[in-house]
Amino acid sequence: MPAKAIEPDQPGSVGPIKQIEALNKKGFPLAYVGDVVGTGSSRKSATNSVLWFMGDDIPYVPNKRGGGVVLGGKIAPIFFNTMEDAGALPIEVDVSKLNMGDVIDIYPYKGEIRNHETNELLETFALKTEVLIDEVRAGGRIPLIIGRGLTSKARSALGLPPSTLFRHAKAVEQSDRGFSLAQKMVGRACGRDGIRPGEYCEPKMTSVGSQDTTGPMTRDELKDLACLGFSADLVMQSFCHTAAYPKPVDVTTHHTLPDFIMNRGGVSLRPGDGIIHSWLNRMLLPDTVGTGGDSHTRFPIGISFPAGSGLVAFAAATGVMPLDMPESVLVRFKGKMQPGVTLRDLVHAIPLYAIKEGLLTVEKKGKKNIFSGRILEIEGLPELKVEQAFELADASAERSAAGCTIKLDKAPIIEYLQSNIVLLKWMIAEGYGDRRTLERRITAMENWLADPQLLEADADAEYAAVIEIDLNEIKEPILCAPNDPDDARLLSEVANSKIDEVFIGSCMTNIGHFRAAGKLLDQHKGQLPTRLWVAPPTKMDAAQLTEEGYYSVFGKSGARIEVPGCFIMYG
Repeated sequence: MPAKAIEPDQPGSVGPIKQIEALNKKGFPLAYVGDVVGTGSSRKSATNSVLWFMGDDIPYVPNKRGGGVVLGGKIAPIFFNTMEDAGALPIEVDVSKLNMGDVIDIYPYKGEIRNHETNELLETFALKTEVLIDEVRAGGRIPLIIGRGLTSKARSALGLPPSTLFRHAKAVEQSDRGFSLAQKMVGRACGRDGIRPGEYCEPKMTSVGSQDTTGPMTRDELKDLACLGFSADLVMQSFCHTAAYPKPVDVTTHHTLPDFIMNRGGVSLRPGDGIIHSWLNRMLLPDTVGTGGDSHTRFPIGISFPAGSGLVAFAAATGVMPLDMPESVLVRFKGKMQPGVTLRDLVHAIPLYAIKEGLLTVEKKGKKNIFSGRILEIEGLPELKVEQAFELADASAERSAAGCTIKLDKAPIIEYLQSNIVLLKWMIAEGYGDRRTLERRITAMENWLADPQLLEADADAEYAAVIEIDLNEIKEPILCAPNDPDDARLLSEVANSKIDEVFIGSCMTNIGHFRAAGKLLDQHKGQLPTRLWVAPPTKMDAAQLTEEGYYSVFGKSGARIEVPGCFIMYG
C-alpha cells in the first residue's frame, strides 16, 4: 500500500518515478522526507535508490552517484550510517511542517530549515556530529576515514604537525562514573577501560557477518577497497535469504560469492545451511565486538553494531569500524516468571513497559522511541541459555536500537562454547573454508574456556533511561499486533481475533519452538483451518526435527515446510 501522497507508477512493483520527474522540473534538488525513515531492508538498496533519484553524478565514475538529503523525525541507525558512508546528508528533525512539493532551504551550519519563498523558519536541528559535514565533502564516511588516515601518515613522515583541516567530534565531558557493560566491551576493543557515550572510536571487529541479498553489494565495496585479504579475525558469508526460490541472479551469486569470500580468508556457508545469525552466533567470542550486513546481527554474547554493505566491507577489510558511541538504556528484570508465560512474552514486555512509562509510542507521527539509536542493555536473566538470550538481543532490532548486551552467567556461555567448538571442527571435516580461520577461532574459544572471565557493568554506570520489569506482574502472554512490533498488547486484549496465517521460523526461533509447536499440533487431528508455514533456522535443526518425528506432525497438519532460512520473513 503506497504511503500518503505517493503515486507509484505501478503499485507494488514500480515506484513514483514519474512523480519524482515532475518534482525535478521545479529545478531544485530533491530531499527525501519522512516521520520514521529507514526501518526496512535493505538499507544499502534504499540508500542507492535515494542517491540514484535524488543524488548527483560523480565525474568520471559511471553508474554511481553521491549526495542526497534525507530528513526524518527518526532515522534508523543502520540507514543513517549507510547514508553517511555514501556521502549523503541525513538529518533528524521534526518534519511535521514539511509537505510534498515544498521548496525549502537547508542551512547545515546554522541548523535551520526555512521556506524558500518567504524565508519563514520552519524548524531547527542539530547535526548528529560536526564530522558529518566533512563526510559529505569527502563523498562519504569511509573515504573520509581513509583520506584522513593517509593525510596523517604523510604529514608525520614529512615531519609536519597534524592537519587542522578536518573537523573532529566534540570532546566528551570527563566523568568519574563507572561504565556500562556495552561501554566496557567497546572499550576493550579499543584498548581502553571504557568508551563514553558520544565519543568517537574505532573498535576492533572480531566477528563480521554478511548475507546473500547484501553480499553482492559488499563484494563490490570490497573490490573498491582493493581488499585481497580480511583483517577482521572472522568474516562469515551466508545464503539464507535466497536459498529457497533463487532467481537466476541468485544462482550466480551462489556460485561465485563463496570463493570470493574464502579466497580472502572468510568462512562461507552453503545454500540451505540456514540463517546467518544461527551460524554466526556459534562462532562468537565473549565480550568482543562485531558487525553484520543484516539488522538482526545482535550478538547474545559480546555486542554487535549492524551496518550497511559498505561499512561491513570496511570492517571486514580493515578489522575496525567507525563508531560514535551511543547512549544506553537499561532494562532490568526482577521477580519470577509466572505459569503460562514464556521468554517471548519477556521480549514483548520491553515495548509494553516502555509504552506504560511514556518512553515509546505506537503512532508514527511525533514518534517517541527511547531505544532508537541507543544500546539496549538487559540484566536480571543471568541463567538463560545463550540461544534464549539471542531472542532478547535479536528483538532489539525491532526497537531500532543500535545494539544490545545481555548479562549472563559463565555456565551457559561455557556450555555454549564447548558445543560450538564441536560444530566448528565438524565444519572443517565437511570441507568448509577458510580452514585456517575456523581453526583460529577454535583456538580462541579454547583459550577463553581455559580462563573464563566476563566483563560486568559498574554499579554507578549512567543510562539514558532505566526500565524495570517485574516478572511477577506478567500473568498472561504478550503479543505484538500486525504490522508494528512496537504495538505490544496483552493476550486478553486481542482474544478471539481471527487468524488467517501462521509462520513459525526466522532468526527469532530455535529448535525448542518447533518441538513445542509440534506437541500442540499433534493434539489436533486433521488439517488446520489456517495456513501454516514452517521454516527451521538451520539444516541441523531440520534434520533433528525430522528424526524426532515432528516433520510428520507438521505434514499431517497441512503445514508448508520450507528450506531452512529466512526468506519467508524476508518476503
